[in-house]
Amino acid sequence: MAGTSSAIVAGLTATALATVGFLGYQASANVPADLRAAAQAGTARSAPKASQDGDRPEPLPARSGRGVRVVYSLDHDRVWLVEDGGEVGRTFSVRPSTVDPAPGTYRVTSRSKRVTGSDGIPVEHVVRFASVDGTVIGFSAAVDGSMPEIDPSVRTGGVRETRADGAAMWRFATIGRKVVVVP
Repeated sequence: MAGTSSAIVAGLTATALATVGFLGYQASANVPADLRAAAQAGTARSAPKASQDGDRPEPLPARSGRGVRVVYSLDHDRVWLVEDGGEVGRTFSVRPSTVDPAPGTYRVTSRSKRVTGSDGIPVEHVVRFASVDGTVIGFSAAVDGSMPEIDPSVRTGGVRETRADGAAMWRFATIGRKVVVVP
């Protein structure tokens, strides 16, 4: 009887270790390229309040509203994800679209996990919040991680983020979330 119990425990332990190993492999195989590069370089990710593209956090613009919200600065091409109590959870630079929304307060109206952008590039984590003369404005990240220069002669509404910033926006900016656009 003791030998049978030992064999069962050993079998369950081996199965558990194999499962954990398999799940670890799957997780490592699905790490976004930007995080994999940082891990290979031995660099740590920035603290949440820190700018994702600089050493110091960019201050939240004055008169950018209250409460939980996304703040988008047209002049600085920057976004802040503002949590309860006015705490900035993340800030990052973006590549603007050719069509800007007017400064003001909007709400997230729709989201798409993956689509083709108005510039023909496959994008993910699309968060739409405004429309200007038929051009829909929203945040998105190119699936291939690129942030190409925009063609000013083409009307586009995609405000481009890195894939990591796009994933953070996707988690934060659910339907109805306030988006404050400032100059």
